[in-house]
Amino acid sequence: MKLYSVEGNRQKLDAGAMFGNAPKALWSRWVDVDEHNRMELACRGLLVTGLNGKNVLFETGVGDFFEPKMKQRFGVYEEGHVLLKSLADLGFSPEDIDVVVLSHLHFDHAGGLLTSWQEGVAPELAFPNAEYLVGKTHWERATHPHPRDRASFIPVLHDLLIESGRLHLVDTEHHELLGDAVRFEFSEGHTIGLMHSIVGNLVFATDLIPGSAWIHVPISMGYDRFPEQLIDEKSLFLKRHLEAGHRLFFTHDPDFPVADIAFDNNKYSVKNTTKQLKEEV
Repeated sequence: MKLYSVEGNRQKLDAGAMFGNAPKALWSRWVDVDEHNRMELACRGLLVTGLNGKNVLFETGVGDFFEPKMKQRFGVYEEGHVLLKSLADLGFSPEDIDVVVLSHLHFDHAGGLLTSWQEGVAPELAFPNAEYLVGKTHWERATHPHPRDRASFIPVLHDLLIESGRLHLVDTEHHELLGDAVRFEFSEGHTIGLMHSIVGNLVFATDLIPGSAWIHVPISMGYDRFPEQLIDEKSLFLKRHLEAGHRLFFTHDPDFPVADIAFDNNKYSVKNTTKQLKEEV
């Protein structure tokens, strides 16, 4: 297998919301903000080729589906569908992607499944040949959302996935499309049924740990549905994957996609960060 980190459209979001009830005096040690108190966030994915004979894309980022007003509201400042450009730079077209795996269906992870916004033109799925893997429990949450997180989902995307006939709902450790090459774990604190993929020695931290600043166990986001549960899950997640020798793959860290887990003086941190992932396993 060959593994590549692929950058998608970036966002600038309110740093206070990104750090929940942590005070600015604390989180300002870890991130910089602009004049609007917004921090930079990556929205990246992982491309794995030769995985059970397939080209598999894990996560699609926020993409370019928002109309201009919403794009500005959510700080999506780059022009065009950056994820597709990143794939093209590696020599891959959207038609080359056989499987897309999504940790969850919040727009900053699943919006890249849609084509770029055009006035008066209905969106389409950007990967016309792909099979789509989503956690079964999370699918139920996404299609029957609570008022607190309804705005995080894209109803038209759910309709397109159903209409494609290529949607697969996952509730086990493995799926037949990917075989034993990928193992899945689930957590509930950020959103119900959040799915973590484990590929080789990489584990998708996804929004349980969006980036290195959130590796501190007590830190959660204002967007997390069940913060106390998330903190308990994060502690067990880090312990388990440190013992397994796994590296963390970050979808939102603005500086790097991959890092090792370190534990010292009863605190977790990161080490051996990788600016861009391109390796063969």
